[in-house]
Amino acid sequence: MKFHWFNLMPWPHLPADFREKHRSVWVDVDSRLFDPVVGHKVYNDYLDLLEFAGDLGFDGLGINEHHQNAYGLMPSPQLMAATLARRTKKPSILLLGQSIALYDPPTRVAEEMAMVDVISGGRLSAGFPVGTSMDDNYAFGANPATLREKYREAHDLIRRAWSDPDVFAWNGKHTKLRYVNIWPRPIQNPPPVWVPGGGSIETWDFCAEQNYNYSYLSFSGYVRGEQLMRGFWQRMEQLGKTFNPYQAAFAQQICVAETDDEAQRLYEPHVRYFFDRCLHIWPGFADAPGYRTEATIRAGLATQVAGAAASPVLANKLSWKELVEQGFIVAGSPASCIEQMQNVARKLKIGHVVCLQHIGDMPTEKCMQNTELFARRVMPELRSIWGEYEDQWSPKPIPEQARAVPRPIASGAAAGGR
Repeated sequence: MKFHWFNLMPWPHLPADFREKHRSVWVDVDSRLFDPVVGHKVYNDYLDLLEFAGDLGFDGLGINEHHQNAYGLMPSPQLMAATLARRTKKPSILLLGQSIALYDPPTRVAEEMAMVDVISGGRLSAGFPVGTSMDDNYAFGANPATLREKYREAHDLIRRAWSDPDVFAWNGKHTKLRYVNIWPRPIQNPPPVWVPGGGSIETWDFCAEQNYNYSYLSFSGYVRGEQLMRGFWQRMEQLGKTFNPYQAAFAQQICVAETDDEAQRLYEPHVRYFFDRCLHIWPGFADAPGYRTEATIRAGLATQVAGAAASPVLANKLSWKELVEQGFIVAGSPASCIEQMQNVARKLKIGHVVCLQHIGDMPTEKCMQNTELFARRVMPELRSIWGEYEDQWSPKPIPEQARAVPRPIASGAAAGGR
């Protein structure tokens, strides 16, 4: 089993009355709530946490793309990925998404991902999300009726740009290019592709067709996630795919302390902040007309964000005990978390866990404590799960001894004023 440390990078300074005074954390959130000087420290703290997780032996470091929001401050995940590619040595760079349908031309995504793969020595996992309705339809103004069509064309162009060594012309419906000839080219040909999503039949079929990893990014927890993942695996079986748990990943919030009681004392305020403020999304933004396809609607699958927006946990109606019992969070002592994580793996049949251990407005030191306890006392006890299966969806980097060693960052007088 493999573990990837993911940071949403939420804005940790939303006021206590945010829900009462602001319609949504996304799309039309008041930009005056962001302080760029404070943001300087927030960004650097978040990058420090990702590097710290890499040092502790997590298999991957996760980042993604969102726009016009205080939920996740990553409008350009490639910037984060490039930084991590330079400052880490072993973990994969899990770029859980650029919304490829939004880029014109999509070859820009092909080039930038290739750069990250080259800088990192072949450690990139490339995420191809369709994207949220808030980002795609409202922040970028994309037509929901043609979004998946544009997505598929962008995907095909990126994949060919990575693999075709010759200059070629592209005459698509949405993109027309006389010369396609990306420089640089990725080390991996191609990098493993993960498709993050909240649940759609088309996404499942696409993952089966292309042999991609399906990453269920949910905040409703593993208890509710079991039903959706059961549908995913049933669909894979219907399409004739051989079961391999590493073809699926699941995002789970995790809070580890020395005891169950201490976990509640340390982490509950930050969990409340996340559900109460970071997921305060106006329902009208979460699911634009035409965003969900007919097949997905008929299957009764809601978008991940729409489901979260309607969840009673947002109104803080659930106690801490109920949050744990219903799987919204994995929390408690190392022993308790081992037991809960075994349930996550076995019930959802997933080989990759996207670990959400920075939650809401959690301070850096507390997050480091949470992360280190998980890495040292929980993660080793779970490694052997699914050991009989081969992971086909992780990067294959060049040998470590062949990779470049970045120049150390100078400090003090040695920095020469830089």
